[in-house]
Amino acid sequence: MGHAATSGTRFNGTNMSLKHAILTLLETEQGSGYDLLKRFKERLGFFWNASHQQIYLQLKKMHSEGLIEFETQTQQGKPDRKVYHITKPGHDALMQWIETPIKISKVNDGLLVKLYAGHLVDISVIQKEIAEHKDMHTRMLNTFLEFEKDFKALNSEQKKQFSLPYLTLRRGILGEHAWLQWAQEVEEYFK
Repeated sequence: MGHAATSGTRFNGTNMSLKHAILTLLETEQGSGYDLLKRFKERLGFFWNASHQQIYLQLKKMHSEGLIEFETQTQQGKPDRKVYHITKPGHDALMQWIETPIKISKVNDGLLVKLYAGHLVDISVIQKEIAEHKDMHTRMLNTFLEFEKDFKALNSEQKKQFSLPYLTLRRGILGEHAWLQWAQEVEEYFK
């Protein structure tokens, strides 16, 4: 089992891209660039980041590739609004991506590099940064726990509808708990 992962035979698929995130959002609901940006932040932003500019550039590229189309809606006193929807080729590309194994994500964590090189500075520098990150992770955990409380308050039909997004939330909760446990170990070491 471990050999397959290291040899590349099991995890030989492409990594996720912004394109796939946008296709995922458009698969369930059409929307303007602004709508997608808002949904992106509310639904995927906890585990995938993209700027306003990146989303708009990707929409333009996806349109030229035929993965999405748009309808122009006239607005009073505002520029026309493009409302995007996924096309059949876009749906097919999304399905192909979903069915292809993902490569295991590599960790690039600047804080770990700083800790590794911490012997070069006064330890208070590292302690201060760990404390700042701990505060951020605590806030994120509290946010996730509020989302979980909202999910648990849903009726069974709604829970069924949101069960897969809930599993991504659980990953976030467990990840934050693990990070905070690790930070506690670091703090204990420095006492």
